[in-house]
Amino acid sequence: MISHTGEKPFSCALCGKRFSLKGDLWALDTHMRVHTGEKPFSCSVCGQRFSRKSTQKTHMRIHTGEKPYSCSVCGKSFRQPKKKHKHMTSHTGEKPFDCTVCGKKFGFKEHLQTHMRLHTGEKPFSCSVCNKNYRERGALVRHMKVHTGEKPFSCSVCGKSFGEKVDLKRHMRVHTGEKPFSCSFCEKRFSEKGNLKKHMRLHTGETPYSCSVCGRGFYCLSNIKRHKCAGESSSK
Repeated sequence: MISHTGEKPFSCALCGKRFSLKGDLWALDTHMRVHTGEKPFSCSVCGQRFSRKSTQKTHMRIHTGEKPYSCSVCGKSFRQPKKKHKHMTSHTGEKPFDCTVCGKKFGFKEHLQTHMRLHTGEKPFSCSVCNKNYRERGALVRHMKVHTGEKPFSCSVCGKSFGEKVDLKRHMRVHTGEKPFSCSFCEKRFSEKGNLKKHMRLHTGETPYSCSVCGRGFYCLSNIKRHKCAGESSSK
């Protein structure tokens, strides 16, 4: 009857959070591990430990490669149902969460929360080595490889290693000759998006870099570094 009445008779003695079912997955016994740090479930492959059996089960799919949740539109598979649900918004275009500051829309609440840190300046994820702070956990994880030197992604052609999969993907274009980014004005193609962006300024006339002495504008940073201003020597 508790499930029908919404009654939550069991409460945590440490934080006061209340629960309806004492033995259920989300109940008091499982919740207490948040406070005790107990992680009774371990991965038989890598030894990583977990407080919930369901989390351990999901983790095991990293090793087995199992992806039981597939998209009904494009067939892409996922290890977790929430990952599949997130992916589905790429097909539906649904973005129900709005930023109250700039109006930008998001498909998921956590994406909005991360975005809001651009406005608040909050950087809750801190490096334990150099204390550098980040807005996103993923950015911190990537940064930590600077300290550990970890480069788990290697090129199958030349053997060069990279810390991030996206960097390996970009590098592979050196071997394949792929140039997926094209100019909408002259159709010149580029292997990197940044190079296309720089090239586009030749057409638009945009000069985001300017000399602090003579005020001359430049479309790329390397050009202003090479620039030798006549007024520079006279101002000394």
